[in-house]
Amino acid sequence: MTDRFIEVSLDKRGVSCTAKLLDDRAPITCNAVWDALPLGGDVYHAKYARNEIYALLAPFAPEEPPLENPTITPIPGDLCYFTFSDTQLGTASYGYERAARHQGRATVVDLALFYERNNLLINGDAGWVPGIVWGSVVDGLDRMADACQDLWRAGALGETLNFRRA
Repeated sequence: MTDRFIEVSLDKRGVSCTAKLLDDRAPITCNAVWDALPLGGDVYHAKYARNEIYALLAPFAPEEPPLENPTITPIPGDLCYFTFSDTQLGTASYGYERAARHQGRATVVDLALFYERNNLLINGDAGWVPGIVWGSVVDGLDRMADACQDLWRAGALGETLNFRRA
C-alpha cells in the first residue's frame, strides 16, 4: 500500500502540519478517517492530558473502530482517535458550553493532535482513557506546537482544527 498523508490545520492561525497515516498499525481507524475526510470542527485545548488539541465530531465510521494501536502516553506528533458517550463529556467541569456542537449526541468522536511531551491520558472522573494512535506528524510539528501554545494562552474561540487529504 502507498503511504497516505493528511494535512492538519488551525485555519484561523494559518498554520498546518503534515501527518502520515499509520496504516500498518491502525488500519481500521485509518480507513475510517481517510474515507470521511475532510473533517474538522471547533478546537479545544486539553485540560487533563496536557499538550493536546482536539475537535469533537459526530461519528463518521460505519461502526466505531476497535482499540487498535492503543496508548495512554502519546508522544509529540501523535494523532489519536477517541470515542465518548454524551454523558462522558456532559460534566460541567469539562468546560464545554451548552451550545457546543457535540452536546446531545449519543456518541462523540474526538480527533486529537499531541504537540509536546509528557502527556498522560488519565481522567480524574473516569481513570485511564486509552486512544488509538492512527497518524504521526512528519512535517511542521514545530510550527503547529507554537500555534498550540498560542491557542492555550490566547484562547480557542473562533479557531477550528481541520483534517484534509494532503
